[in-house]
Parts: sequence; structure tokens; C-alpha cells
Amino acid sequence: MKTLRTLVSLLLIALALGMPQRSEAKKNASPITIGCIVSGEGDVDATFKNLQEMGFTSCQIGLPGNRSQETIDKLKAARQKYGIKITTVITIPGRCVWDFMEGPSTIGLAPVEGREEKMKVYRECVDFCQKAGIPALHSHFGFIPEDPSTEQYKSFIVVMKELATYAKERGVDIYFETGQETPTTLLRTIKDIGTGNCFINCDTANLLLYGKANPTDAIRQFGHLVRDMHAKDGTYPSADDPYHLGHEKPIPEGDVDFPAIIKLLKQQGYTGAITIEYEMSDRTADYMVKTRKYLQKLIDKY
Repeated sequence: MKTLRTLVSLLLIALALGMPQRSEAKKNASPITIGCIVSGEGDVDATFKNLQEMGFTSCQIGLPGNRSQETIDKLKAARQKYGIKITTVITIPGRCVWDFMEGPSTIGLAPVEGREEKMKVYRECVDFCQKAGIPALHSHFGFIPEDPSTEQYKSFIVVMKELATYAKERGVDIYFETGQETPTTLLRTIKDIGTGNCFINCDTANLLLYGKANPTDAIRQFGHLVRDMHAKDGTYPSADDPYHLGHEKPIPEGDVDFPAIIKLLKQQGYTGAITIEYEMSDRTADYMVKTRKYLQKLIDKY
């Protein structure tokens, strides 16, 4: 009996010593989620079920064409049923040309032409976010002028302030997707808008594809404003073709230093999402799962 009591005592001590370790491990689990971009159209339940089966815990959705209450109810139900966080709604209204020649005159609100029509879509997107309980609208707002003294820059700030104020009144944040401007210009823009609800969706590859910055250095500069991140890889524009963007690559085959970036984000206290974006034609479920596991290992490591 004495031996048995001794063994039981030792077991209880071991359990007591082990409990804080398990509690500590749980406490130290990273809040960073990993997701991908999905459509808000079609069979929403099946889409979210597929996300869960692939191990994703968040997503960004494209602004649905059908923005009825029925669509909102389906999104809310799927989100709750499968435990998938919707971090942003994406919309890029109007004609967009993804190059250096026509991009500055077509994309987002930076071009003066077409602003009124695009603002209508952006307001509808904000309204959709509010009704669906989605925290942010995210978009490419255009090639922001580097020179803050130009009329184009000044009018861009005015129209962005109008949109950001509209969103703030409805409890919605605005995320600028990176790439078409330098980090300094983006920081200046957000400061000049000044509404307090403008943040950054950092697309790691876009900073390279547009030749604007090394993404690791960019995060050192504006990491405190990053609320979501597109995990995408790529290269700088070719020296032989300065008219078109660089080339996207599968993660981690491009020039993005994901270990350094995730380490930096975690050091800065990042608690947002990492959203895999892969726009090449050979995208498969296997690639998405493999990439999720790769990113999760980096999150766990740092």
C-alpha cells in the first residue's frame, strides 16, 4: 500500500507539473490564421466545407454580385458552421489593366476618370461588409502619385477620405493592397486621409512584381499597419521588359523571404491572417494545402 500511495503521489505531482506546460503551450499558440481567397457566389456551404477540410481557418471573399440578405445569411451560417473567419471583402471595380502602361489610368480611385461609378460600388461593398459582419473592405485603390503636391494626389486624398469616413460610420475598415506605390507613399497617404480606419493588406509578391520595394524591408517600415497579408511569391520586373509586371511564382520559388517576413510580423505582434493568393493557371488543392503547411511551420517556428 505504501508503494502504491507513493506511486499515486508521484503521478499526481507529475500531472500537476505537466498541467502548466500544457496550459502555457495553449496560451502561446499563435492567433494568426491561414486562409485563401474564395468567391462569395455559388454554393457557399460547400466552399466553406472545402476550406475546413483543407485545414484553413480564414478567408477573404470576392464581393458577390448577388448582395441580397439571402447571400448574407448563407455567409453567416457557413462561417459559423465551419469556424472560418472572413477577414475582408475584395472588390476592384471598373476596367483594370495590370501593367505599367495602362494601369495608372485604369485601376482604382487614383485615376480621376470613373471615380463616381467606382465610389458607388465601394459604398455598396462597405454596406455589404456592415450587414454581413465582415470587418474590412480591401482593394487596389490605384497607382498613388508619388508627388503629394499634384492635384491628382490631393483629389485622391479627398475621395479616399470620403470613402473611409463612410466606412468608419458603419464600423468597417479600409485595407490598401500593396504594390502600386512605394511604402513611403502608402504611409503618407494613410496619414493624410487621417480617419483612423485605413490599414494595409500586404501583398508580398506585388511589392516585387511592381518593382516598388523588397517586401521584407516594406514590413519593417509599415508592419504596424498590416492587418492582412497575401502570401504570394514572385520576381521583380524583367530588365528587358519594363512595360509589364514581374512574374508570379509558386511559394517559395520566388524572391519573397517568407521566413524573414513571418518572423518580423510576429516580432511586431501581428495577430491577423495570412491569406494565400495564387493566380497562376496550375493552382490545385494540393498546392494550397502544401503551402498552408509550409506557412504554418514558419508561424510555429518563430
